[in-house]
Amino acid sequence: MDFMQAVAAKGQPEKTFEALADLVSETVGVKLFTTMVINRARGVVVRNFSNMPDAYPVSGEKTLNKDRWSDLVQGQHQTFVANSIEEIASVFPDYELIQSLGCESCMNVPVTIDGQVIGTLNCLHDAGYYTPERVEAANALKMPGAVAFLLNETHTKGV
Repeated sequence: MDFMQAVAAKGQPEKTFEALADLVSETVGVKLFTTMVINRARGVVVRNFSNMPDAYPVSGEKTLNKDRWSDLVQGQHQTFVANSIEEIASVFPDYELIQSLGCESCMNVPVTIDGQVIGTLNCLHDAGYYTPERVEAANALKMPGAVAFLLNETHTKGV
């Protein structure tokens, strides 16, 4: 099922996030893929999709911290890339779990709507995997990501 067929299908928002995961895999490649929604009112980011729910369950939360990651992703709306486990460890305290899953690089793509980052597409793979070409290709994922996040918000609010 392609992305737009998934958006139109019953079973939301899961169908759309599954199709988004497939699109991300085809476009840039991933071993671990999660999405996180930013909840500024509570000061957290909440995981709302994971292709490895045993290791990274949906509804897992992380505190919104003021650091170089948040400055780049939330402040500047730029993609964060770490191509080694050491770079990941400098920002993410769960780096040991990430490494245990065979991932040593990550790319966090911000999804922005109305001037504000509403969530991120989190792609993880082998060390050195997220080349400049893959980072550039990830820009094409922002619009499908926005559709998925908006659909999730609509579903969550019961609209």
